[in-house]
Amino acid sequence: MTVLVINSGSSSIKYQLVDPSSGESIAVGLVERIGESTSHLEHEYDGETYELHERIADHGEGLRLVIDMFNEHGPNLEEAGVQAVGHRVVQGGKYFDKAVIIDDDVQARIEELAPLAPLHNPANLKGIEVARELFDVPNVAVFDTAFFQALPRESATYALDREVAEKYQIRRYGAHGTSHMFVSQKVSELEGRDDLKQIVMHLGNGASVSAVKEGKAVDTSMGLTPLEGLMMGTRTGDIDPAAVFHLARVGGMSIDEIDTLFNKKSGLKGLAGDNDMRAVNQLAADGDDNALEALEVYVHRLLHYIGAYSAVMGGLDVLTFTAGVGENDNLTRAAVIKRLEPFGIKLDEEKNAQRSKEPRVISTEDSTVKVMIVPTNEELSIAQQAVALL
Repeated sequence: MTVLVINSGSSSIKYQLVDPSSGESIAVGLVERIGESTSHLEHEYDGETYELHERIADHGEGLRLVIDMFNEHGPNLEEAGVQAVGHRVVQGGKYFDKAVIIDDDVQARIEELAPLAPLHNPANLKGIEVARELFDVPNVAVFDTAFFQALPRESATYALDREVAEKYQIRRYGAHGTSHMFVSQKVSELEGRDDLKQIVMHLGNGASVSAVKEGKAVDTSMGLTPLEGLMMGTRTGDIDPAAVFHLARVGGMSIDEIDTLFNKKSGLKGLAGDNDMRAVNQLAADGDDNALEALEVYVHRLLHYIGAYSAVMGGLDVLTFTAGVGENDNLTRAAVIKRLEPFGIKLDEEKNAQRSKEPRVISTEDSTVKVMIVPTNEELSIAQQAVALL
């Protein structure tokens, strides 16, 4: 039994063929630059990589070429026993707190929620529409917001006029929920406890942090959109909303220009000139003051949320790093834990420096809080949720 997991972007399709029982990624691929003069398809299976360079007009053509790759280079999808196609969908609004089989009504809801995730839901829909035509198996939607749909109302509610908030569905929805759920459940499994107070830090180009108490999310840093919260690769994270009014009135900037500034030209890129943490660390090592300041702001934001969420939960048992930066950047982890030493949280520097794809503890035996690295696997989570639903 396998599941084909699709993550459809505005000009790309990421896919994996996953065995949800073993956790194995059997085949993986990417279609990128869809609609441009030259597109690229890369398919990896059984240690081999197969590539195609030609114009791919749209997502329909892209998915058809993906099927051709499976037929030509393997594995054959029929022989692989594909039971479902699982789709990552960013915004599920107030409607979806778990995975659902996609029918016309579900598809219409995802389209209705597009204004809350204009960069993501329309792209997710393209993959759904094509997959429903091409595959004679159930299509399942797994929502980034589902894990946070049942946040306590004191966490989910903005102090905005109630009628306006209800009319325009303005609340804190969160994002990266599939990753936060997968990682927090893995920690509980490894610790053999379901009563843990956890903080999960998903640190990649997009970054978010969650507070998970007894298996349920009680707070998260992203809000109405993925812009709120931590400083990220290109996003501001938390910023005074009046900055929008100021830039419009004094700077003469349009809403679209401010949107682009906040989402694509800020964060590490805005402060240090690069959104790749490896490049920023190198700049800082070379003495670049802008990069040094960017890293200080980055760590400060993390500490801000760790302190707040520890208070919200009334304590902390496990602090977990995940995603690209969280799993691979020992410098960021060390900078954060160093500042937490007054609270008895201690880092084992040797363990922190080791590279591994396995979950592991990086704190000392006498640390008051266990510090872990747990690699996230959103594709596996999507596949497992799809199979459980079926």
